[in-house]
Amino acid sequence: MKNTLLFILFIVSASAHSVAQSKETGTDRDAIKQYMNNKDTMPDLRQAKNIELVKNVLKRYNNAVEALDVTGTERFFTAESDIYENGNSEGNYIHYLEHHLVPELKEFKSFAFNDYKVEIQIDGNYAFAAETYNYVVVFAKDNTEIKYKGVTTSILRKAKGEWKISVSHNSSRKQ
Repeated sequence: MKNTLLFILFIVSASAHSVAQSKETGTDRDAIKQYMNNKDTMPDLRQAKNIELVKNVLKRYNNAVEALDVTGTERFFTAESDIYENGNSEGNYIHYLEHHLVPELKEFKSFAFNDYKVEIQIDGNYAFAAETYNYVVVFAKDNTEIKYKGVTTSILRKAKGEWKISVSHNSSRKQ
């Protein structure tokens, strides 16, 4: 009798446990448990969104350079930005724009990026970007075409919900 009572208690407790589990399956509680068990392997959606926002800033800037019209591109840079190119400090972006980029682009008939790749890491309100690419410049005066291989590393800072380039360093060489 004692054994029978223990057996019945065992069956009742086991079935109650399985009923409790089946009630939890498919619920928010189940989803929370799955998240807690897998949180280290799940993508951080905020991180992914920030990476896309940073890519968008870089793409919009590169599109302006390709269009040979960098009007308004200062919105992609912080006021205290630092620009470095091929071993030279070019000052902030406004200085670089006025004394280097605009005069240089006036000499071009076309500018085209290809084989573009970008890697981005986000750390809080900072993003670190490494762009590699090839590009082709055609000069307006004689249609001379020169192919280059380039790399740009940038530090972007998020302020007031917007990503802006704070430091940019690029270098290139003829292919």
